[in-house]
Formats: sequence, C-alpha cells, structure tokens
Amino acid sequence: MRDFHLPGRSAVFATNAMCATSHPLATQTAIDILKAGGNAVDAAIAAAVLLGLCEPQMTGIGGDCFALVDAPGQDGIIALNGSGRAPKGLSAARLRAAGHQTIPLRSVDAVTVPGAVDAFCLLSQDWGRLPLSQVLAPAIHYAEEGVPVAPRTAWDWAIAHQEGVLTGCAKDFYLHHGNPPRPGDVFRAPSQASVLKQIAAHGRAGFYEGEVADDLVTSLQALGGTHQLDDFAGPHAFYMTPISGSYNGIELVEHPPNGQGATAILMANILSHFDISSFDPFGAERVHIEAEAAKLAYDTRNRFIADPDAASRLDHMMSKTTAAQLAGLINPTRALPSPAVVSEAVHKDTVYLTVVDSDRMSVSLIYSIFHAFGSGLASDRFGILFQNRGAGFSLAAGHPNEAAGGKRPMHTIIPGMLCDGGKVVMPFGVMGGAYQPNGHVRLLSNMVDFGLNAQSAIDAPRSFFDKGMLNLERGYATAVRSQLEHIGHKTAIPEQPIGGAQAIRIDHDRGVLEGASDARKDGCAIGF
Repeated sequence: MRDFHLPGRSAVFATNAMCATSHPLATQTAIDILKAGGNAVDAAIAAAVLLGLCEPQMTGIGGDCFALVDAPGQDGIIALNGSGRAPKGLSAARLRAAGHQTIPLRSVDAVTVPGAVDAFCLLSQDWGRLPLSQVLAPAIHYAEEGVPVAPRTAWDWAIAHQEGVLTGCAKDFYLHHGNPPRPGDVFRAPSQASVLKQIAAHGRAGFYEGEVADDLVTSLQALGGTHQLDDFAGPHAFYMTPISGSYNGIELVEHPPNGQGATAILMANILSHFDISSFDPFGAERVHIEAEAAKLAYDTRNRFIADPDAASRLDHMMSKTTAAQLAGLINPTRALPSPAVVSEAVHKDTVYLTVVDSDRMSVSLIYSIFHAFGSGLASDRFGILFQNRGAGFSLAAGHPNEAAGGKRPMHTIIPGMLCDGGKVVMPFGVMGGAYQPNGHVRLLSNMVDFGLNAQSAIDAPRSFFDKGMLNLERGYATAVRSQLEHIGHKTAIPEQPIGGAQAIRIDHDRGVLEGASDARKDGCAIGF
C-alpha cells in the first residue's frame, strides 16, 4: 500500500470493464463505447483514434500500431501487426551513394506507408461488435469541435517546436500563428474529421484509395518521395503468433518481429540468473544489473530484429542458453563498455492503451508515428502527419534490417500481456521508444520480485542505459547515482521522464479489474 501522506495515485477498481489510456478524454470515450454495447476492440479503436487528436505529437492515422487481443472462445492470444511497408522505390544503395550512414529522420525517405488504419479496420471487421461509423464518431466530433490540450502534451509540443520539428504545411495544421498551444488551448483538426468520415463510410478504402490516398501520395511525391498509389492500396495489417517467455513463474507475452518484443524476453531471461528480489528495489545494485542486461539484450536486438521475413535468428535470441551466456558477461561490480552504436533511429514518442470488457476480452494496443510529430511533414490537403518509421531501418549493407522497398523496418513499439496458469492476468504496455523492452521487464520485476501492485510498479522510479549514458529519474537518491558512477557508469537526469505506462490487472478469483495509469502522462484509468 502506498503512503497516503505522499503524492501519488491509487489504483482504480471495477467489476465490469476498465480502460487505461494516456489522456482522460480517450479513456472516457472508451468507457462510453463499452456502455453503448461495444466490446474491448471497439473501445480500443475509438480511444486510439482519438489519441491522435489529443496527442498528435505522439501518434495519428499516418502511423503504425501493434495489438495483442485475448478474446473469449479464442484459442490463444492474437497478435496483429499494423506496420506499413517502405515504398517500393526506397533504396539503401541510393542513400549510401548520397553519403548517408543513416536515413535522415525528418526526410521523405523515412516515410513508410501507414498501417494503423488498415489494422483498425481489420480489428473492427473481425472482432468488433459495433459499426465502425459509431466507433469513430467520438474522434470525428472532437476533430471538429476541438480538444483542450493537456499539460504533458503541451510540454512535448513546445519542445518539438523549439527543435524545429514541424516544417512546410505541417506548421499550418499544428501551430497557431506559428506557436505551439499552451495547456487548455483548444486544438482542432477539421480536415482530419473529413478523413475519418471517409473511413467510417468506406472502411480502409476511405484512406488507402480515393481522395485521401491521392492527397497522401501527391504530397509525398512533391517532397521528393518515391511513393506510389499502389504502395498504399494493398493490404498492410496481418495476424501473427505471439512469442513468450517465463520470469519467476509468470508468462510474458510479446509481439514478434518486426517489433522488439523478443528483446524484453531476452532481458528477462538474463535477469533470471540474478537474485533480483534480494536487492534494494530502488538501489544501485538493481539499477546496475538491469542496465548491464539491457546493454546485452539491446545489442542482440540491433543485430537480429527486422522485417518478419528477414528476422531469422529469433530462436537464438529467445534461447535460455543465449541468455545464460550473456548473463555470464555481467560483472556485478563493474560496468560493461557501451555496445556498438545502432545505425537505425530509436525514439520516445508513442501512445499505449489497454481495455478489458465485461466478457474479459482484453486488448493491449500501441500506436505511434515514431519521433515527435513523425517526420514533421504533413499532407497538403488533410494535414495528416507522416510517420518517419523508415528511420528505423539500417543502411548497413547485408544487415537483416537493411532498408529496401516493400520491407517493414524494425519497430520499437510493443504491446504486452502477462499470463498466469494459462490465463491473461494483465494486459500492459510501457511507452518510451527504445525503453519499452526494459520498461516491460522493470514493471514485471517490480510486481513479481518486489510485490508492488500495478499502479505502484508504474509509479516507481526508472533508469535506462541509452547512447552511452545511464539515465536516472529524479526519484533516485543522490547516493545511488554516486554508487553507480563509482563502478563506471556515466549518469544523467533526462529532460523528460522515462516513458509512460498503462495496465489492467485481472483478478479472476474475485472478479475484479485493477486499472493503473502513469502519472508521467496526462491520462487515467476508468472502470465501471
């Protein structure tokens, strides 16, 4: 139990249904959809699309998504890959010849075809209960009438503006008289309402064909892109089989490549070789061992995770033998050197949401445009932000994740679920780009090794080794930083908190749902 003398938030309990998102309007919208007769899939889609308006710096219909779905009567968890491909004209050789070692972050070459809309339409068709028009109605309403900008969103928006992220016509759609919104300013996107109405009426064809697709392709070509209408027209979303591993008796279920879920499983396997529960949960020893495990797991990720057709070493990555060998490299009293610098980009801008309904259908969904405001480029007519997910490709010749036309890049976004005794007991996710596998394992360890409830496990301070630096949130004591520096770590306090998270724990014995939402974001959990 938390100390009620100190700032914090309580877990949310309900018996019927629950939703947790990073914005209150999205959470409430999901609850409204459930009360109107929708199921968890309907509610998740409604909340996700609305989040593209509540947090446009994080996500939008020009992005990608991944989902895990546990449906009553279905044999096993379903993984949906909603990531789009690179245009057929993308060439790593051309980019190398132009002198690039990485794909420029804010360039048209980094723009891949959006996969999220196709995924939402497929989910709605196969698993939803309500018509898509009803599910999208709240987002259409808020796109037209506007959304008051929340504090964390306004902060992120201001940082992106200072960095000059938005360019061209994107400034007209996402700045007001050249300035970012302040908390409480109303952001409207009537042109996106028009797009959502097309999707509501015509499904995926309303986005990937017709006037919307024409706007997307014409805008990209004007920016120098190789994108063609047939790059958009074909199907993008598809079902996969989840992958999983076990940590102290709890099954961790992840999305397979091109997502980085295998990284979380590998990291958990490495940590299983240490008595984590004997450490101070917020002490230097735990931070050190976790940072070393992350270095090794992420270095493995950078070698193997790629398009599903190119990721051929998945079994090796998830092998207990591999984890044991890597664990043997960790010195409990000395930091390892930094692993090789990755040649593809990583990011920290994502939304994650989860919904559990009265039938205990569970949805774990993550949705992103990669970096803040994606590529910073938008379509001329409808103002749809283009994701820069293609910056996740490598330009190293022969690498499994080498950029190529028609290929999907390595993705950082991963939804998660925990299972116990063959039942889903917690859909969850941790935002924060590259941090996500580390975040999944930290949350799992907080609960399994230290007995924290979901909300306390989310609230707890975070650390993350990234780009040669061990980042520690201000929740860590000065003495912890000193101890870590003494054994060879370079430490820093990051400008922004590390990621965000949502979770819903399902207490099957008591018939109760326990919702948790990260105070690092603007959101909340609501149940009924």
